[in-house]
Amino acid sequence: MKALVATGYMRLDQIAIAEVPTPAPGPGQVLIKVEAAALNPLDLALITGAVKDMYPADHPLVVGMDAAGTVAGVGEGVSGYAQGDPVLAFTGQAGAVAEYTVASPGPLLARRPEGLDSLHAAGIPESGLTAVCLLRAVRLAAGESVLVVGATGGIGLYAVQLAHALGSRVIATATADDEEYLRGLGAGGTVDYKTAEVVEETLRLVPGGVDVVVDLVNSGERLTDTARAARPGGRLVSPLFGPGDLGRGVSPVYIGSFQAEPGDLADLAARVADGRLRVEIGARFGFENAVQAVVDFAGKHIRGKVVITTS
Repeated sequence: MKALVATGYMRLDQIAIAEVPTPAPGPGQVLIKVEAAALNPLDLALITGAVKDMYPADHPLVVGMDAAGTVAGVGEGVSGYAQGDPVLAFTGQAGAVAEYTVASPGPLLARRPEGLDSLHAAGIPESGLTAVCLLRAVRLAAGESVLVVGATGGIGLYAVQLAHALGSRVIATATADDEEYLRGLGAGGTVDYKTAEVVEETLRLVPGGVDVVVDLVNSGERLTDTARAARPGGRLVSPLFGPGDLGRGVSPVYIGSFQAEPGDLADLAARVADGRLRVEIGARFGFENAVQAVVDFAGKHIRGKVVITTS
């Protein structure tokens, strides 16, 4: 089969579409004929080796971890899925940008409901599940205020919408061009990070500070600065890592990888299918342009998700 492959740690423009063996579903796995796959920042780091100490890659590495398509086969012991079922899946650290991939039934595989096409379904798993787990980890509640830093990215688009759905007041970082888009997702206010100092502008909008900061951009000591936007005793949550002490009693919560619960992915898919959640497709590429998709994803500001159609 054809797949987007990195044969070792390399520059992003050195990856290529190549022939690799078609995977076979092992016990407890399903084989998926991929129709669309989405890119995530971790894909770039796996290709270049930027995270090899934490997440070493097996080569050849088939790029991608978010896939949508139909079940093409089931392994021993699998029940509840049959050939032809439309699905979406998080495949782990690799395997999605290919003609076929495998996934395991459980929290990271779900049926694709009627009304949800594969293009938009592919944009859900990693970003949507990360946003769910971030808000769950920080126990965001109705009536609380939250600042989302990095709101126009893949995780950010879900964090804004899910926080709004919880009944929280959402402040989102955005350029002037993205303000209307983010307000459409549920942001009650925006901060233009190009023309204003994010923390000071947030404190102007919410005197005393927000209850929760969701920072999807910064790491390390830079989170100490972002934490100033939280009220004393507030919380900061990030998928990256930073100091254990943020000052003023602000509690840091760091999640390096999401721990999805049963039903999370199916719930996200259902919300997108019936219009309660919006998946912004910022760029769409055909399989033949998959390398360019990766290069553009790394080098351009693209709002929402970058999706590669594979069939």
